[in-house]
Amino acid sequence: MAANCAVAEVDGLFDGSLRLRQPARGHRVGADAVLLAAAAPKVTGGLIVDVGAGVGAVGLALAMWNPRARVVLLEKNPAAAALARENIPLNGLEDRVRAVEADLFDVTARKAANLSEAADLVVTNPPFLAPGAARASPDPDRAMAHVLEEGGVEKWLRAALSLLRPNGCLVAIHRADALGDLLAATSGRLGALRVLPVFPREGEKAMRVILRGRKGSKGPLALLPGLVLHQADGRFTPLADDIHRHGRRIFED
Repeated sequence: MAANCAVAEVDGLFDGSLRLRQPARGHRVGADAVLLAAAAPKVTGGLIVDVGAGVGAVGLALAMWNPRARVVLLEKNPAAAALARENIPLNGLEDRVRAVEADLFDVTARKAANLSEAADLVVTNPPFLAPGAARASPDPDRAMAHVLEEGGVEKWLRAALSLLRPNGCLVAIHRADALGDLLAATSGRLGALRVLPVFPREGEKAMRVILRGRKGSKGPLALLPGLVLHQADGRFTPLADDIHRHGRRIFED
């Protein structure tokens, strides 16, 4: 493994109920992964695909919370995929979770992994930066996690939607200022959309937006009251603390 992916000691999420090996430096699991996992619906069975899974935090959390579901961690970065494979048995989930090292845009690889229109739930945290929009990190793993390929978030989400079966659910978290691109990418493909802004503090601009919808649904879009993460003193709000510590679900289903 490359030096920039030297592995730290095992970290814990959700009060230590989920254990993760991840790089000591570079791209690491953060609040976006926690929020994405907490925004997903319950799945009584079937297949969940975590697209751009990194070391597997979101998909593994969903496997833990949905004990009858199967989970695929789809990740193209070899170093991250290797850690995801290690994190599966670390959490005792090898009977229901597998890591697939493949590019989301590789149709042949998706078919070989039996992922085309197979998922009941797809969760994704697309890279945030468009090519050339900002200086990429000199750390190659961080750059890969943060910078989208040509085609941007629209290409990413359309490829992710190709993994969903009809009426399957997509949940994504992204920059709030990219909401227009998210809606354009899912137009005519997802319905019953719910849009949830995420605010750093009360009175501040949203920094993230969570988008959730069903493939092929004709249901209307709903803009929901926002989620505020921090109080004025910097501590989590009670709801955000419950999400980060216990995985409290953000949406009521």
